[in-house]
Amino acid sequence: MNTEKLEFHTGMNYPSLFSPLQIGPYQLKHRLALAPLTRMRAEKPSLAPRPLNAEYYAQRATPGGLLIAEASPVMATGYGSPGVPGIYTEQQIAGWRKVVDAVHAKGGVIFLQLWHVGRVSHSSFQPGGVLPVAPSAVTIPPDLKTGTADGKAVTYETPRALETSEIPDVVDAYRQAAKNALAAGFDGVEIHGANGYLIEQFLQSHTNLRTDQYGGGIENRTRFLMEVTQAVIEVWGASRVGLRLSPYGIANGSGEPDPMPLYSHVVQSLNPLGLAYLHFIEPRSSGAGRAEVNHQNVPSAMVLFRPIWKGVLITAGGFTGETANAAIAAGHADAIAFGRIFISNPDLPRRLQRGFPLTPYNRATFYGGDVAGYTDYPAHDELAQA
Repeated sequence: MNTEKLEFHTGMNYPSLFSPLQIGPYQLKHRLALAPLTRMRAEKPSLAPRPLNAEYYAQRATPGGLLIAEASPVMATGYGSPGVPGIYTEQQIAGWRKVVDAVHAKGGVIFLQLWHVGRVSHSSFQPGGVLPVAPSAVTIPPDLKTGTADGKAVTYETPRALETSEIPDVVDAYRQAAKNALAAGFDGVEIHGANGYLIEQFLQSHTNLRTDQYGGGIENRTRFLMEVTQAVIEVWGASRVGLRLSPYGIANGSGEPDPMPLYSHVVQSLNPLGLAYLHFIEPRSSGAGRAEVNHQNVPSAMVLFRPIWKGVLITAGGFTGETANAAIAAGHADAIAFGRIFISNPDLPRRLQRGFPLTPYNRATFYGGDVAGYTDYPAHDELAQA
């Protein structure tokens, strides 16, 4: 089979998925990234990555390809799911170092996503069984369910509002987690500011009812994000720090009534910092993995914010090879992060480049478990296509 005709060509000198891209100090060989995907397969009870996790990431590593490792809590209060690897203990650092070494052995570039879930948790995950923390004591709507540490489905509890005096400690936890990621050998870090988790809870008006310097107007609601970003930059330098946002997302009870004023301010505030990239989640895929989501007639984050953002823009959410290539060629984004189809196609860059068929994913194996649905998806046998 002649696969040459299946390769991406834009017809002119426009970039494509397989054009090189400079992100911070790293020269990527293609523009197809692994999105940060929660898979809940860390070692227990340490919540450290294990050899199976290293195998998973190494399978998806390519020379000059960017992997964004799964969201990792920056402190023990940051959990809302079982089996998630953290980045706040020596054992977790050691586990992540093996993952990083495996990816580097394949020539890949790997960033770690830093995470605190805030109210998207349950007291059974919290040290001492206390309530989860949040900017304000605002409960996630009862139609959305969560799980306890022993797997029972329950409604969310009302979180405890952080005291003003506690917020610097949370910022320091991000700073220390950034140091830990550096010690583990990562190439950079991505701050998770999307999907209704702690940073977005501070940003959005319905979850932030504070009357101190972290609440009220847009500038005050943005303060926590900016303090976290500055703390992480102190460790890494801006050129190796990314940030993920979901301006039109609805995951975990999130959603700003009019996102443009808030997120335009956020993007404009970030512009002078010189971040490695900004990473958007397209609103058509804002369910955060809970279900198959394809919202219709919603705005495009990349189209709306590309004119405002001055740096590298990554976007994610329901892309195919063709739509990803079109978005890059049109200048709407510089790179595309793939999630679900990267799970079931560990050699996804090669498959898309050569036009090989994709293996369908099995949603039932996304979270928890072991090898099944994690490291047992085969790479495409190119010899069979010759």
